[in-house]
Amino acid sequence: MTFKNTSFIFLFAIIAIGLWHYLYGISLWWALVPVLLYKAAIIYGSANIRSNFYTKVFCKGSTGEKLIALTFDDGPNAEFTPQILEVLEEHNATATFFVIGKNIDGNEELLRQIDSQGHILGNHTFSHSFFIDFKNKKGFTEELTKTMAAVFKATGRQMRFFRPPYGVTTPHLAAAVSDLRFRVIGWDVRSLDTTSDPEHMILLRVKKQLQPGSIILFHDTSAKTVSILKQTLNFAKENGFKVVSTERLLNLKAYEG
Repeated sequence: MTFKNTSFIFLFAIIAIGLWHYLYGISLWWALVPVLLYKAAIIYGSANIRSNFYTKVFCKGSTGEKLIALTFDDGPNAEFTPQILEVLEEHNATATFFVIGKNIDGNEELLRQIDSQGHILGNHTFSHSFFIDFKNKKGFTEELTKTMAAVFKATGRQMRFFRPPYGVTTPHLAAAVSDLRFRVIGWDVRSLDTTSDPEHMILLRVKKQLQPGSIILFHDTSAKTVSILKQTLNFAKENGFKVVSTERLLNLKAYEG
């Protein structure tokens, strides 16, 4: 169900209840049923990035091969991103880093290192504010363009991959993404590595969800993730999984031109 289809069904249900009230005298309290269902659908569609509710989101590769992709959100981080890059280099693995624009200042060389080592840079908004989902289209456009400009200034790359903060989408976000011609990249394996869960629990969560075509969500913001990444890469190798770029997995271009 998309936002458009859900809204059409809701409108049809309200009109139908209005007609039944007029023709047969049923209570208008029945209108609460589609209202509540509509609100529930909006909440679910907004919070579940895999629902494709407002916009197309690429959450998994269509492949029978044991190919997977690694992604990292919320960097660049001066302490932990270099450690992540070192582990990736040791395992000859590529990844996509969805960067927050406000974190780029002072970390431009780190962005260039990510790019020079063959990894992909993606947009994760400028502020990643807790209240970012209340922004209108103009607000989201500013969030995206400011990060685009910062990344371009540092690397000369025009990004085309975007990941919404918290995995939440809205109509305003979808409109901004469409105008700026971004591809929205989600995930099907959420490690929850930013929680207080111990390493073994996070690693087990990743192992259980891993499938051909999987996109794993990590964050390059803690020592715990560095350790979990090492174990994940070892597990992938032992079980015949090959780490590839999101470009290859999804057959999409990460940059303009």
